Amino acid sequence: MVTGAKLVVAVAATVVLAAAVVAGVGAIIAGGVEEQPPAPVPQMTQQTTQQATLRWAVGACVDRTGSRYELVACDAGDAEVVAVAGAPYRCPAATDELADIGLGRTACVRNRRAPHPGEPGAGGGVLRAGDCLRLDGREVPCAAKGWYGRAAAVTAGACPARTRAVFRFSYANVCLGPAGRVPREGACVARPDGDRLVRVGCGSPRAWARVTGFAGSARRCPEGSDRYLPGGHRSVTCLRLVNK
Repeated sequence: MVTGAKLVVAVAATVVLAAAVVAGVGAIIAGGVEEQPPAPVPQMTQQTTQQATLRWAVGACVDRTGSRYELVACDAGDAEVVAVAGAPYRCPAATDELADIGLGRTACVRNRRAPHPGEPGAGGGVLRAGDCLRLDGREVPCAAKGWYGRAAAVTAGACPARTRAVFRFSYANVCLGPAGRVPREGACVARPDGDRLVRVGCGSPRAWARVTGFAGSARRCPEGSDRYLPGGHRSVTCLRLVNK
C-alpha cells in the first residue's frame, strides 16, 4: 500500500537521523573537545577588595598605634599616605609623620584631620623654615621648652645672611636664625661643648664669653675680640672672654 510505504520510509529516515546525531555526539567526545558549561565568575567581595588595596601607595590609609603604623581600610583610617619616598627628606612639605616601610622606603603620611604636626614649628614631618631643633639636631615643637634654635632656611646651598648657626645634615644645611639659645651679637655664651655655642645670661656663672660679632675670618673680628669659634654660616663667631 502506498500509505504503508510512506510510513516505512518516514520511520527509516527518523532512525537514520537519530543515528547521525548519536554519531556526531560520539565524534565530539572522542575528539576531546566536549563543551562544558562556563565556570562562574568569582565575585569581588568588600573584604577581597580591601585586601587588594592594602599596600603602601599614595592614597592608602593608615592608623597609628604608638610608633607603629598599620594599613587599614579608608573608612577607618585617620591618616593618608601622600607619597612613598626613598628617604625621609624627599617627602613633600604636607607630610605630618614618617613611617619606615622597609626596603629603604619611607611612607610620607598626613593626618586626615587636625592637628598637623608637619606644619612649620609643630614638631613633626620634614624639616623646613620655622621648625625648631634641639641641641642634638632633633626637631621639637616650638611650643616646647628648651629648644636650641629655629630654622631660618633648609637648603642644599648657602645659608641666608641672618644665619647664626648651622646644622649640617647629609642632605641639606639647616640654617638657624638668632632665636632660642643660638648666639647673637652682644649675647653671652657658655664654654662650648664641641663646636656648638649656647647662649646664657651674662650674669650667669656659666657665662664664658660675649659675642662681639660674626666675620669671614679671625682677622676680620671686631677690635677687642680675643677668641673665635669656626663654623656656622660665616667662618667664625668672634668672642671676648668674660670669665677666664
